[in-house]
Amino acid sequence: MTQRITILPEIITNKIAAGEVVERPASVIKELIENSLDAGATDISVEMAAGGRRLIRITDNGHGMSRADAMLSLERHATSKIRTDSDLDGILTLGFRGEALPSIASVSRFRLATREPDSLEGTEIIVEGGRVRDVKACGMAPGTVISVEQLFFNTPARLKFLRNPETEAARAADSVLRMAVSRADTSFSCISDGRELLRVQRGDLQRRLDQVLGRDTSGRLHAVESSIGDISITGFISGPSIVRSTTSGMFTYINGRFVRDRVIQHAIMQAYRGVIDRGRYPVTALFITLPPGEVDVNVHPTKHEVRFRRQPQVHDALQGALEGLLRRSPWLSGERQSPRATTIASTGQAYRERIAAAAQASLQMPSGAKHPTFPGRTASYLKPQEASSTSQAPTVGESAEPFEQETSSAHQRGYFSSLAVIGQFHAEYILCQSHDELVIIDQHAASERVAYQRLKQQCRVGGVESQRLLFPETVELSFTEAAAALRFQTDLARIGFELEPFGGTTIILSAVPRLTEGTGATQLIRDILSELNQRGVSAAFQDAVDELLSRIACHSVVRGVHPLDTMQITELLRSMDETDFAASCPHGRPVSHIVTLVELEKTFKRR
Repeated sequence: MTQRITILPEIITNKIAAGEVVERPASVIKELIENSLDAGATDISVEMAAGGRRLIRITDNGHGMSRADAMLSLERHATSKIRTDSDLDGILTLGFRGEALPSIASVSRFRLATREPDSLEGTEIIVEGGRVRDVKACGMAPGTVISVEQLFFNTPARLKFLRNPETEAARAADSVLRMAVSRADTSFSCISDGRELLRVQRGDLQRRLDQVLGRDTSGRLHAVESSIGDISITGFISGPSIVRSTTSGMFTYINGRFVRDRVIQHAIMQAYRGVIDRGRYPVTALFITLPPGEVDVNVHPTKHEVRFRRQPQVHDALQGALEGLLRRSPWLSGERQSPRATTIASTGQAYRERIAAAAQASLQMPSGAKHPTFPGRTASYLKPQEASSTSQAPTVGESAEPFEQETSSAHQRGYFSSLAVIGQFHAEYILCQSHDELVIIDQHAASERVAYQRLKQQCRVGGVESQRLLFPETVELSFTEAAAALRFQTDLARIGFELEPFGGTTIILSAVPRLTEGTGATQLIRDILSELNQRGVSAAFQDAVDELLSRIACHSVVRGVHPLDTMQITELLRSMDETDFAASCPHGRPVSHIVTLVELEKTFKRR
């Protein structure tokens, strides 16, 4: 009987392992830099030629290795990072598998030179295709130098999958950049074919981001610092004006290790939902720290993927930390001067809520309708609309509640309230001045954000306020829409829609959200049922609620050309200051645009 199962030779097993660890030159550089950082290096240099195919050289000033350790480091599963299986639950180093060096050496012409600080001489080991060719003493500075030449020379099938040298060099430089962001206390340099791609000096995270992202970008990032239990989140994130078309600007680290984790990315994008457009990604440098036993980094050979023991808690902690910052819209100049909370006087809170509610009601009315009375405010009109506006000034009434006059100092008021209103342009945009900036506000987007936040608050505390229809409407649906209406009947009631089956695929719409009254609720409910049907599962309803509320808000406020008087504009701006995520509408479009005096002077050739 013939034996069919055999033990693979070590040279083949090394090549198989290399296929998991060494995908391209960038992965070689990543693994070697991780070893350098684990060795305590504070100065790391990367050189490459032909995109890393011809040469990769990593030089560091770490603690180096003795002759015996250098020899052992080329054996598979030889590592100084762990000793027992219990150590896998407390990994704090970047490397621990003991596979990188033997895997790289098995598919290249490899040279390792290393010296400990207290040793008189170093050790040089030359390996070709996984076979040790020479071991000798050498003179060198303390640290380690690893040279990888002719990568994949003995595995041509892997070599043909590499891209052109320029692409491979760019990917390698990106790998160095990600490592550089994670360790601001270490200097890095990257040279390709004699051309310097990256050089950063030691400093703090802010300085490192200046070096790798540029001052124009890093200067507009906003600091995040949050701690929930044993989960700590620090770093910087961008506002809606600094976004990318890919995730290349998202640097996320778990206990100092760069990861591309779906849970982390989902939490970030959930926090930015309604702040940036779909298909756009923010610039982030986030460091998540948690006990090493709470995260499993032993999931994939590249260690880019991790598994959390308490995944929902990590997700919610990260999303909550980012939302807490984003809802304050710190990129607005007024917000940088004082927190939004200090602009609201507690004694006048109830009074202003009534004012804002009256303003919102007026924004929902046709432009020719009579505006409601605003208590305790004198009505005046903007000069641009004096000739065309036929509205009469509302009756002035005394405040029903005591009101403490706020100081007029701009730094003690909200950003939008402190703007000096100039007028309206095309009855769609509000023009304001803030110091040497012209602020243009989209009145529809601003009204939509205010209405959306109120709907969310109502939904959170018990349901959106609905308005029963005097004459209920019958709506003919398709079979799939009727099934969705029956399935989500209770959930739709939470956002203000009351539906009753009427036989077959017909339903009766007996109540709608108050804000949508008279704005085509029949078509709106059709659109909502269509979206719910596409999502297919009830678990998706929670994700759909925000989109549904944003649609309701969009249909319920002023759209297109709509003249506003001074009082309406003032109260809209005040409402914006009392609204979270005020800098963007629920769909992620910006509420305002700033034109600086310098830009105007350049336009008119004054500079």
